[in-house]
Amino acid sequence: MFLIGLTGGIAAGKSAVAGRMAEHGAVHIDADALAREVVEPGTDALGRIEEEFGPGVIAPDGSLDRGALGAIVFGSPEKLALLNSITHPAVRERSRALIGAAEAADPSAVVVYDVPLLVEAAVDHAFDVVVVVSATEETRLGRLTDLRGMSRPEALRRIASQAPEAERLAIADIVIDTNGTLEETLGQVDAFWATIPSAR
Repeated sequence: MFLIGLTGGIAAGKSAVAGRMAEHGAVHIDADALAREVVEPGTDALGRIEEEFGPGVIAPDGSLDRGALGAIVFGSPEKLALLNSITHPAVRERSRALIGAAEAADPSAVVVYDVPLLVEAAVDHAFDVVVVVSATEETRLGRLTDLRGMSRPEALRRIASQAPEAERLAIADIVIDTNGTLEETLGQVDAFWATIPSAR
């Protein structure tokens, strides 16, 4: 198995890069999807969140009320750290299980673990290579305001809430620059894919 850690800041273009790798045959594991999965009704993590943050963070249907929880943790490093101490281990355990299952199904599989918070969450999987999808702050701001309809102040807040770009680039083995056209980005992904031993 060849394990790729894929990360990048908000609106850097991770989805396009991950999608192209999946087209090439990679098994795509999305940490954001796992983060939603581990707090579904009936999970241990959701039970612990209710214990720590109170019944107000649970919606009438028994699911997590993300807005209510966000209002509590946004702007409070201590409360955010408490939430992360519940969710990050659960995501880690689930991702390990999925990576193990992919390897069991095909020992030569290429697995892409798509982790927006690879730096912040100190993800400790034994990656063969870490790919950082990188775009300038102006490029990312433009995507957040034009494509996602955010106000500029909100987009700036979202960018500022993540690790600085320099910290992501410091852990990169490969950098995919997404400031250009989609075709240019995908060309870089194709060139990287050609270097993976089991993908040739």
